[in-house]
Amino acid sequence: MSVHDLVFGFGAHSDFDDGPELLRMARQADRDGLDLFSLSDHPYIGKRLDAYATIGFVLGGTRHLAGLANVTNLPTRPAPMLARTAAALSALSEGRVVLGMGAGGLWDRISDMGVPRLSPSDAVDAFEEAIVLVKKLAGGGPPVTHRGRHYRVERIEPAPVAAPPVWTGSVGKKSLAATGRVADGWIPGHAADWLSERYRTSRPVIDEAAAAAGRAPGEIRTVFNLPGRITDRPLPATRDRDGRWIGGSAGQWVEELTGAVVEHGASGFTLFSPEGGTQDIASVGRWAAEIAPAVREAVAKERG
Repeated sequence: MSVHDLVFGFGAHSDFDDGPELLRMARQADRDGLDLFSLSDHPYIGKRLDAYATIGFVLGGTRHLAGLANVTNLPTRPAPMLARTAAALSALSEGRVVLGMGAGGLWDRISDMGVPRLSPSDAVDAFEEAIVLVKKLAGGGPPVTHRGRHYRVERIEPAPVAAPPVWTGSVGKKSLAATGRVADGWIPGHAADWLSERYRTSRPVIDEAAAAAGRAPGEIRTVFNLPGRITDRPLPATRDRDGRWIGGSAGQWVEELTGAVVEHGASGFTLFSPEGGTQDIASVGRWAAEIAPAVREAVAKERG
């Protein structure tokens, strides 16, 4: 993945019929200098492409773009096997993987896949334990024995490559604290942005937990899922009545995102369509060519 401090990507919810267009968009984004693409992970939807198979396929057709499941449906992907998948993808792509992690939200559908239902509290415990175990099973070293509440492995050799960075989709206070203790980044849920009440009340929970664990809170990125239109002309208002970002001209995007970084500590942005699905390829092109480099330049000037 790009070494830029700021990460710019695009998100997709790809069905089987969307495969060729997704690959075309990813190749364009790769050429245009975007950092990542993200796919949702809902294995109980029959028409949806499997997130990790698709990430691997797209990584094989690109050179710089990183892949992210936004976020991994952890209950259906046991942590030891997820660790192996992530390590293989990272090795084959020369590190172009980010491991998105979630505790699981749609438990009615998850349990339809034959996965035992967990209480919300237990699901978060399993989520934190999974992150710890995935990191243990990477980076080489002696065999790992882990005997936790939710996962057990006996003398399993770690992969010889480093674990990918782990970004979570934490929402509740308990999972936010887990993010602070063990994760490397946070994607605010429900496409909440830097001016939202959700962000204002959630980020301090992460920071306090990180500090209590002896970590520097600033090391944990905040990367926003950001739906919105990129228009040819400025909009009279770039936010709706509820204060949610709806988009605007390239200049309006640049001004807003620069403020998000400089004033609110944003580390990156993943572009979605206004409806929350896959953005069109022309807008992804403008995102890469007009907005991302201008934000990076403006932030660099602000920081001197």
